[in-house]
Amino acid sequence: MNRSWRSLLVAESPRPRRVAAWSGAPWLAVATVCLGAFLGQFDASVVTLALPALRDEFGASPEWVSLAYLLTLAALVAPIGKWSDRRGRKLVYLYGFVVFTGASAACALAPNMETLIAFRVVQALGAAMLQANSVALVVAAVPRERMRRALGVQATAQALGLALGPTVGGLLVEAFGWQWVFAINVPIGVLALVAGHFLLPRTHERGVGPVDGIAVVLLATATTALLLVLSGASPFLLLLALPAGVGYVWREPLVRRVKGGLFGAFCGYLVLFGPLVLVPFTSSGSPLAIGLVLTALPVGFALGAALPLKLPRAGAALSTVACAALAWQVHPIALAALGFGLGLFTPANNATILGALPQGDAGSGGGLVNLARALGTAFGVALPLFMHAQYGPRVAFWTLAVVASLTVCTPIRGNRSHPCPLAGPHQ
Repeated sequence: MNRSWRSLLVAESPRPRRVAAWSGAPWLAVATVCLGAFLGQFDASVVTLALPALRDEFGASPEWVSLAYLLTLAALVAPIGKWSDRRGRKLVYLYGFVVFTGASAACALAPNMETLIAFRVVQALGAAMLQANSVALVVAAVPRERMRRALGVQATAQALGLALGPTVGGLLVEAFGWQWVFAINVPIGVLALVAGHFLLPRTHERGVGPVDGIAVVLLATATTALLLVLSGASPFLLLLALPAGVGYVWREPLVRRVKGGLFGAFCGYLVLFGPLVLVPFTSSGSPLAIGLVLTALPVGFALGAALPLKLPRAGAALSTVACAALAWQVHPIALAALGFGLGLFTPANNATILGALPQGDAGSGGGLVNLARALGTAFGVALPLFMHAQYGPRVAFWTLAVVASLTVCTPIRGNRSHPCPLAGPHQ
C-alpha cells in the first residue's frame, strides 16, 4: 500500500494547499460539517414517518427501530468523542460517514424487523462518530472572531434537517415505500465523505486519558433498563437502572457539576422529539399531510433559536402551554409554539452547561450536551408511545406538558468565568 492510500485510510490528511490558502476555506469546512449536522437530524425525524408503514409491513412493533438507534447513539457519543481526541477528529468523522452511509443502504434492503434493527445499531455507530466531532471540527476550521457565527450556521443546518424530515419522509413513504427513508441517506453521505476529505482541516492529536469503559457500561445499562421498562418489560429492571445511573454520575464528576443544565437539556429534547413520534400515530391523513403538519415544530424551533432574544424561562413556559394545547387538538400553531419555546430555551441552556465548565473541559461539555440530547430523544420515543398505548393520546401529550414544565426550573445562568476555548484554523 503506497503512502497516499495509507494516509487516506489510517491517518489524517491535510487539505490541498489551494483549498487551505483560500480565504473562504473555513466556510467550506463549516459547510461540510453542516452536511453531517443536516443528515443526523434529518434521519432522526424522517424515520418517524415510516414507523406505521414498518408496523404494517412486518407485523411487529416498530418502536425499537428508533430506540435501538438512539440508545446506541447515547451510549457511544461521549466515549467516541474522547477516543477521537487520540485518533484524530477528521479521520473518525470521515469514517463516520462511511459507516452511516453503508448501514443506511443495508437498512433499505432489510428483509425483516430484526435485521433492520441490527443495521440501525450500526447506523447509530456512524452517527455517534459524526456527532462527537462536529463542533470540534467547526472550532478547528474557523478563526476565533467567527466562531459564534459558524456555530449558528451549523445549528441552522440541524434545524433544517429536522424541519425537512417529516415532509420528505411522508412524501417518500407515500410515493416509494419505507425503504427510501433510509436509501436517501446514501447520496448525501457519499457527497459529504468526498467533501470532508478535501475540505476539512486536519486536527491534532492530544494526550488525553483512555476511555472509561466502566462508565460506558454503566450508562448503557441504566438507559437500556429504563427503556425496556417503558417498552413493557418487568418494572424490577428499575432496580438495575437506578444503581447503574448513580454509578455513572459518580464516575463522571463533570456530570455532577452541570447536572441541572443536563437535566434541562434532557427534558427539552424529550419534549421536542416526542410529538414527532406521537402525531403520526394519533392523526388521520396521508403520511405527506402529517409530515407537513409536523414541519411546524422544527420551523418554530429554528425561528426561536435564531432570534436574539434572551427569554429562556419564557420559552420553557410557552412549550408547556403548547403541549397542553396539543392534548386537546393537534394543530400546526400549537406545534410551532412548542418549537419556538424550545428554540428560546435550548441554546441558552446549552450555553449554561459549557460556560460552567473549566476551559480545558469544554470538549467534554459538548459531549455531555450530545449525550443529553441523545437520551432525551430516546425517551422522546419511548415515553410518549408507552403513555399512548396505556392511557391514550391525551394523557401522552399531558405527560409531555409535565416534562416541559420541569425545564422552567432549570438553572439557566452558569458560571461564565470559564469560557469555551476557541481554536484557530488548521491545515
